[in-house]
Amino acid sequence: MKQDNTTKKGGVLKTPGKTTDKPTGQSCVSVGGQAVMEGVMMMGPEKIALAVRRPDGKIELRLKPRKYLAKKYPILGWPIIRGVVNFVAQLYVGMKTLTESAEISTGEVEEPSEFEKKVAKTLHVKPDSLMMGAAVVLALVMAIGLFFLLPTAIEALFKRFIPSRTVTNLLGGLVRMGLFLAYVWLVSRIPDIHRVFMYHGAEHKSIFCFESGKPLTVANAQSFTTYHPRCGTSFVVIVFVISILVFTLLGNDSSNVFARMGSRLLLLPVTAGVSYEILKWLGRAEDTPLVRALKWPGLMVQHITTAQPTDDMVEVALCSLRGALEMPNPVPKQFMPEDAPQQADEPAQPDAAEGENA
Repeated sequence: MKQDNTTKKGGVLKTPGKTTDKPTGQSCVSVGGQAVMEGVMMMGPEKIALAVRRPDGKIELRLKPRKYLAKKYPILGWPIIRGVVNFVAQLYVGMKTLTESAEISTGEVEEPSEFEKKVAKTLHVKPDSLMMGAAVVLALVMAIGLFFLLPTAIEALFKRFIPSRTVTNLLGGLVRMGLFLAYVWLVSRIPDIHRVFMYHGAEHKSIFCFESGKPLTVANAQSFTTYHPRCGTSFVVIVFVISILVFTLLGNDSSNVFARMGSRLLLLPVTAGVSYEILKWLGRAEDTPLVRALKWPGLMVQHITTAQPTDDMVEVALCSLRGALEMPNPVPKQFMPEDAPQQADEPAQPDAAEGENA
């Protein structure tokens, strides 16, 4: 691990805790993350850090090197394509991190079943990789089915009574957004999920603190809002809005439900890719009335997906952030576990070309 706390990206240096002039034509270090069970995962320029509060109150920090797929396959870093790659890669990393955080926070390790071991052996893969791949596929199938295929079936019913292509797709988009809002609101009522949303707020506050140039302390971080424009929640909202436009212009407009579903599935990568580019632009655009208006829907939905964190949650988020930035002593001594494992580099996790969601 580097002993200095200065990171570099795009030829621009930025030191956490110190203010810097905004560079011309360059971007400062961009940090993104994800709330997990009793902790936060942060992605820095070179490291992925996972900090989790253990049952004994200590904070366990695990570091992994970060690998950019676009460095090996440049086409994956092209506009539009990188959005799709980033979504799938972060979904995989996110699911893996959630599982890891659950094991740390409970002290219980989930072992693969005998059936999973046999299938993994047949496919010549590790049981853990098989379980994670299956979880990602299941999550994608459920999300696409609930938020795209079901609304598309409802659209097909609308089409029988409403001849307007635009009105039909607009109604379908509203149904899609309504289902999403209902889903996140319902799951936010679950106590364990609500705690994850509190850590989500802690993640955002910590990133805001870093971006402001202030020292990374709990008091400084708590002074910031929990709503961040680069959040994955904002990405989902943008996807739903852009889908209305893309499906209206390019989608099948028949009342045949299977034809409509097929066209929507084919257009999903385009929708996700365009939405990712818009999210990146909003993250670096000047603060104008138009930009604020475009950010507003995603920030409003974050009223559901984030919650005010406690100080100890913010401390965990800051430990993860300091680890991702390769700062010295990321975990304060009073929170360092006595049996803390050596923070040796583990196999790198896949990631997209550039950019992170907060």
